[in-house]
Amino acid sequence: MKICIYGAGAIGGHLAARLCRAGAEVSVIARGAHLAAIQANGLTVRAIDGEHRAAVAASADPAELGNQDAVFVTVKAPALPAVAASIRPLLGPDTSVAFVMNGIPWWYFDHLPGPHQGRSLPRIDPDDALRRALGPGRALGGVVYSASAVTAPGVIEVEQPNSRVILGEPDGTVSDRVLALSGLITKGGISGEATPAIRTEIWNKLISNLAGGALAVLTGSAPKGVYVEPAAEQAALRMMQEATSIAQALGADPTTDHQRRIGGQRAMDHKPSILQDLELGRPMEIDGLFDAPLALAHMAGVAVPTLELLVALCKLRARSAGLYK
Repeated sequence: MKICIYGAGAIGGHLAARLCRAGAEVSVIARGAHLAAIQANGLTVRAIDGEHRAAVAASADPAELGNQDAVFVTVKAPALPAVAASIRPLLGPDTSVAFVMNGIPWWYFDHLPGPHQGRSLPRIDPDDALRRALGPGRALGGVVYSASAVTAPGVIEVEQPNSRVILGEPDGTVSDRVLALSGLITKGGISGEATPAIRTEIWNKLISNLAGGALAVLTGSAPKGVYVEPAAEQAALRMMQEATSIAQALGADPTTDHQRRIGGQRAMDHKPSILQDLELGRPMEIDGLFDAPLALAHMAGVAVPTLELLVALCKLRARSAGLYK
């Protein structure tokens, strides 16, 4: 299978190495020093199961790579307009495009029964650029658990002991293409999972990211440094409860054991990616991770006072750093 990873940073590079190990013909879209290192020496991924080296085709220009059987988009949300503008050369008649990203996806209301079915999310996909570039039927949803970082050009360190990638169709079916792609990921040495409830899985991760990410941005600390304060833990619990209410109002069914969520983060030294972006002066995923859940709350008529306050403070923090408009 011919697969392109659009965005070969920490998550995309790790996924590329796993798919290469599974026998796929893998290419990546990257840029800068990272691209140059991949072109010269391939990708090096250091994980709990050892060091993996992958020789992959790499380019900054999708037109150099041509049509693919599948594309994994692993960029952060601020880069989606650039993806929409350049992805077409990768798309053959039957190319699937899996968006393995944090936050609410641009396709969230596609095939979702109810009053909002088919609704666009312009803060995530301005002018429906992605929808128009892809056409109907290509998009797959994805959720990834793989705490990792690019530690040098072409080198990725994976801290997660049990990395997982969950894939699903927006219409809730478990399709052959989802099974094939998740099977390749598993063959590459991490857990590839197919789900009929991708929106529930999106919320399961987003609930933790909303609370942990917002508090990280406001404190400059990883979860281990945040949850030593009981009041911070209580704020996180309120945010998680409010986010769960949004998900449930829209038909998703995430777990409600929020103490367990916090327990899983309490010893975590790894800084959330949105805090890493703030510290490195990179565009922050405010819209998909923080703002879109608020928009969905307003659509669903769900009161979210804690989310509104802490997201507003995060926006102010990001604006003061020149990283959000």
